[in-house]
Amino acid sequence: MQVEINGDLVDVILVYKNNKNIYLRFNKEGQLIATCNRLVRKKDILKLIEKNQDKIAKMYQSIHKMQKEEMFFLYLGKKYTIVYNESMKTPTFDGDLLFVKNKKMLDLFYKKEVERIFTSEVSRIVPYFSNIPRFTLRFRNMKTRWGVNNRGSNSITLNMELLKKDLDLLDYVIIHELCHFYEPNHSARFWAHVEKYYPKYKEARKRLRS
Repeated sequence: MQVEINGDLVDVILVYKNNKNIYLRFNKEGQLIATCNRLVRKKDILKLIEKNQDKIAKMYQSIHKMQKEEMFFLYLGKKYTIVYNESMKTPTFDGDLLFVKNKKMLDLFYKKEVERIFTSEVSRIVPYFSNIPRFTLRFRNMKTRWGVNNRGSNSITLNMELLKKDLDLLDYVIIHELCHFYEPNHSARFWAHVEKYYPKYKEARKRLRS
């Protein structure tokens, strides 16, 4: 069974369960999954889809956007098209292409590059600072913050999404968090410290928000 959504013919996959209601969702392949009772007629499913066509169209648009984004690899401010090749032993850049064996290799490469590049940049920048404590460097995905300085545990956490940004923006976030060892808040004195090490910090903040 197929339906038309945003001008595309989309497969509708029926999944039978002991549901009282019909539930609609999209899978990663862009197919519309209808979970329902075996007694539900196909025409009832089509009526429900038609009744909720605006909401379903928005859901389809979101999944379509996600599929498109998964075709690309953002790395230090540049966009590479991902090419999956089973013969690849290691991730390989070739022009604007990134060749990998599979998604598992890609994810592992991302994590290793985060650790390698972030650690290298922190090690390069720290000697410019004086009178800061020894600290632990951590990496994780964060939805609302690029970095966190936890003075209680003497740790700095950097958002793994920074690997997608230009290297100088990673440097700005590192400097920003190191300056919190001098000032815990975002006072004028704090920004004076940041400006000392990164004069164009206002421009960097705008670029991170864009």
